[in-house]
Amino acid sequence: MPDTPLAELDALAGSLAGERHDAFSQRALARAYEEFTSRRRSPLAPFLLSVNGKEYASLYALLADRSANLSTGELRLDPVPAPGPAWEFLLPFERIDFHDDGSADIHPIALGPPSRAIVRFVLREHYLTRTRVEEHRGAAGGGRVQVAGFYATVQQGVAACRQQGLLPFSVALMLYLPEERFRYEFDLIRSTLWPDPRAGRLALARRVRRTSRISWGVDRAVARGDVPLLAGRCLEVLAESGGLSSVELAHIFGGVRELVDSALTGLLDRRLVVFDRRTGVYRARLEAFLPASGRAPAAPEPTPTATDPQLRTSVQELLAAADARATCPLCGTPLPPGPTAILCDSCAAKVSAS
Repeated sequence: MPDTPLAELDALAGSLAGERHDAFSQRALARAYEEFTSRRRSPLAPFLLSVNGKEYASLYALLADRSANLSTGELRLDPVPAPGPAWEFLLPFERIDFHDDGSADIHPIALGPPSRAIVRFVLREHYLTRTRVEEHRGAAGGGRVQVAGFYATVQQGVAACRQQGLLPFSVALMLYLPEERFRYEFDLIRSTLWPDPRAGRLALARRVRRTSRISWGVDRAVARGDVPLLAGRCLEVLAESGGLSSVELAHIFGGVRELVDSALTGLLDRRLVVFDRRTGVYRARLEAFLPASGRAPAAPEPTPTATDPQLRTSVQELLAAADARATCPLCGTPLPPGPTAILCDSCAAKVSAS
C-alpha cells in the first residue's frame, strides 16, 4: 500500500484545527511524520474501511468526511493473508463489523460463525496540532493538553480526533472476548495491519492467557498517556507472560537493550512491574490492574494503641521481673513494685536534706 502523503495530512490538519495549524505546527507535523515512517514494522496485510456501505481509502479520508454517519462500519483485509506463523498471538480474521453499541463481529478466515466481542479504540502514535506558544507552554509544564487514549467505541475515537485536531499515525483495536482479549495494531499512514511484535521472536507457548478483566486494566493503564510508548508495549507483553528478561524484551522489539532497561525502570518506579534480581526476570503486577472491587482486601493498618497481646504479656513479665530485682543503690533496700524513683524514700530524704 502506498503511504498517505504528508501533503494530505497537512491539509487535513488545517481543516480540523484551523488557525492552530500554523507554520510551526506544519514543521512539527513533518518531523513527527518522518520519525514514524522511518521505524515502522513490516505489515501483515492491507485493510479497507467501509462506513454504512461507503468505502474510504484510509482513516484520514473518513476523518475528512464530516458527513459520514458512523453508526456502523466494516474493516476488511484485502487480500486476506492465509493462516500461519504471521498470525501468531492474534486471532486470524477476514473482516470486523463494528456496531454503534461498542460491540463487533469478528469473522474468521476459516469457515465458521463470527465471534462477538467488545471493541475499544486506543490511540497509539499520533500528532496533536499545536502552535509554538502551546508547545512552549506545555514544555514548561503549564497548560499541557491531556489526550485521552482510550475510547468506548470506534465512533467516539474518530469523533475525538476531529474535535481535537488530532492525526493518528497508528491505533490499536482491543477486542474483548468472554475469556481473553486480542490486540490488533494498525499503521494508518499505510492502511495496513501489523503482526504482533512477538510473532517469530517469542515462542507461542510463552504466552499466558489473561482474562478480559485484567487486560482491560492493562489497556487503561497504557492508554492514560503518562507511560512512554516502549514502556507501554513492554507492559502489554509482560502482562501476557510469566515473566521476561530485558534481553528477551529487547529482542522482541528489535531495539537497544539500554532503551528497554530505561523503559522497565520507569515501570518499576510506577510499581506496575516487579523485578526478580535472582533470575533477572520482570513480571507485571497483575493486582495493580484489577478494579478495587476485585482486589484482595488489604491488611488493616495497625493503630498506635493496638498491640500484639503476646508481645504485651512478654513486656509486662519483663517489667515485673525488673521491679522484683530493683533495689536502692545506696542502702540496698528493695524498692516497691513499679518504682518511680531510683532511691528509696529514706535515702531520698537524706539526699534532699543534705
